Amino acid sequence: MAFDRQKLVEAVKEAKARAKPRNFTQTVEMAVNLKDIDLRKPENRFKLEVVLPHGRGKEPKIAVIADGAVAEAAKKLGLDVISGEELEELAKSPRQARKLAKKYDFFIAAAPLMPKIGRYLGRYLGPRNKMPVVVPPTMTNLEPIVEKLKKTVRIQLKNNPVVHAPPIGTEDMDDEKLAENAEAVLNAIINKLERGENQVKSVYIKTTMGPAVKVER
Repeated sequence: MAFDRQKLVEAVKEAKARAKPRNFTQTVEMAVNLKDIDLRKPENRFKLEVVLPHGRGKEPKIAVIADGAVAEAAKKLGLDVISGEELEELAKSPRQARKLAKKYDFFIAAAPLMPKIGRYLGRYLGPRNKMPVVVPPTMTNLEPIVEKLKKTVRIQLKNNPVVHAPPIGTEDMDDEKLAENAEAVLNAIINKLERGENQVKSVYIKTTMGPAVKVER
């Protein structure tokens, strides 16, 4: 039996109600547990980018790795820029490279720097599903890419039969909008499964620090 919107709304409401007040705005998260899937087969694993219809609730941190035109375009939008020279410096400090990978949600990179990014940052960005969005070195307007990333979540199915969507929004967002965001992620996952929703074992919604609430079917 499929998940309906109202059940998602109810789970969102309960997750928010059961969350203790914190001195920060908590993220609303979702976990989708799968069944009857052999993850030893590479074709059953996937990475997805899902554009949330109502955005992430708070803006993600975006860094641009570039020189020249792309770097200038990034500065116009107030984005943090990492130059090719700074990239070389990161190669000497694994600790700084790890810190950088953790700090930002998304990276945009000028194509000519991708070989160096792969060499110096790949081991830190890859496992976190944060490899950069690649743009031409002559690009002078990053706004469309940035606006899309502000509404995007990256999810992946790797070694365990569970897919986490860390932000589907924030607790101060409307319940219906959070449910629509959850539905968008759920549909994207279902579309990647050979037998669709029949391979979804359970779905849980929670706030950052709150207990998980099961979505009834």
